[in-house]
Amino acid sequence: MSSPAQPLAVSLVQSVDWLAIAPPTIVAVVGLAVLVADLFVAEHRKARLGWTSVAGLAAATAMLLPLLDGDRSTFCLTGDATVCSYTADRFTLVIQFLVLGGALLAALLSVTALKDARKELPEGEYWFLLLSSAAGAALLPASRDLATLIVALEVASLPAFALVGLKYGDRKSSEAALKFFLSSVTATAVSLMGISFVYATTGTLYLTQVADRIQDVDGQFHTLAQTGVVLTLVGFAFKTAAVPFHFWVPDTYVGAPLPIAAYLSVIGKAVGFSGLILVTVVALPSYADVWGPALAVLAALTMTVGNAGALRQQATRAYSAVRLLAWSSVGQAGYLLVPIAAAAYSGDAEESIGSTVAYALMYGAVNLGAFAVAALVGRTKVLNRVADYRGLYASSPLSALLLAFFLLCLAGLPPGIIGLFAKVTVFSAAVDAGLGWLAVVMAVNVVIALFYYLQWTALLFRAPEGEPEKHRVPGPVTAAIALTGVLGVVLSGAPQLVLRFTDTGLF
Repeated sequence: MSSPAQPLAVSLVQSVDWLAIAPPTIVAVVGLAVLVADLFVAEHRKARLGWTSVAGLAAATAMLLPLLDGDRSTFCLTGDATVCSYTADRFTLVIQFLVLGGALLAALLSVTALKDARKELPEGEYWFLLLSSAAGAALLPASRDLATLIVALEVASLPAFALVGLKYGDRKSSEAALKFFLSSVTATAVSLMGISFVYATTGTLYLTQVADRIQDVDGQFHTLAQTGVVLTLVGFAFKTAAVPFHFWVPDTYVGAPLPIAAYLSVIGKAVGFSGLILVTVVALPSYADVWGPALAVLAALTMTVGNAGALRQQATRAYSAVRLLAWSSVGQAGYLLVPIAAAAYSGDAEESIGSTVAYALMYGAVNLGAFAVAALVGRTKVLNRVADYRGLYASSPLSALLLAFFLLCLAGLPPGIIGLFAKVTVFSAAVDAGLGWLAVVMAVNVVIALFYYLQWTALLFRAPEGEPEKHRVPGPVTAAIALTGVLGVVLSGAPQLVLRFTDTGLF
């Protein structure tokens, strides 16, 4: 005689598509393996943990290739295969490529940074935290319910707090980690309250079901739903470093080990923007009249404040190179917000989102390249001032040329064609959506940014003060600079590849 509970038990059993979840799973497993291996590996062999982590990230990135043949979903509702918690579609794969590729480059920079740190950074814990954060970041774009989305966001964020403050006896690092942690926890708490309001009005956490049900919310719950939408956006606005949630960025980047600053500048933003896209465009399209204007104002404020902050940096100030890159990343976040805001007004939201993803790929490659050269210079110039880059061409011609190329890409000037192409794509998204005022604000900010990017670029080729100091380039740093340089040059030669690659397939 069968038990009445048996059908329920059967309905709870779900098949797992292991290939679909392979990229974040591999990173998580390697992270655990590295943490355990750290207990048994002799001190003089700790470097092997780093190379194991690099290999794990490379393997996870390679596992994206078998997923290109079509969309795959897993952890779906029984009886409704269209409602799932994890989906590996084109949007997911593009963001996972950005996240895992960026984490791989940050890991290459970390191999040298840990060697130079001379035991000030614990290697086993460092690699475990980096891989844990990367696993959460890779999970987030695949999340299709609000619970998984928040869990992935926190798995990506919590190890990052520890990484920022991991350096022994460094007060600057500890203060940066504390500021990062407190502000992030506050933003997450507000976001969780917003999600609870959305759940209260819809009765579901699945993004597609939220999109269907929130349109028919009872009139008396309409204000609650609107409040939930706004509060939910706060946590993701913090991750993207949008103004006024940007104040943690400069101090955190300066206090963190440089590879972690590079990691946060790209992977942190990829996490925030992918979450923002999923919440707004997929889950809450019917509330575009709420989040559209809010994101448009945030975009204008963010690019303006970010570029103004970068413009104020003094070349002789300690850590001014890292601070300039930090403020620049805030300004770039403003550009990235423009197409998401445009999606609220556009008849083709997928094209607008494709513009954001295309810009994120360009920004990720060239910003990591700029941080890689900064890591190289920082090995001999501990204070890492913009003034320290004067005459870099005389001591390290290739590094100077590549940094100049990366800065011109960020500025949107030839020969950085991919930067110009990405900015035109974002500008077009704003114009096509009828956001002419936002396009004007963006154009003004691009002109402002030209000044500090060109000023730094010109400094690279000026006559050095005193004898030029030779920069010995370690193999891992060489690999990171070379990979970003090749990617930037290839995309500048064929920028149409980016748009073809960023056909998101979200709709």
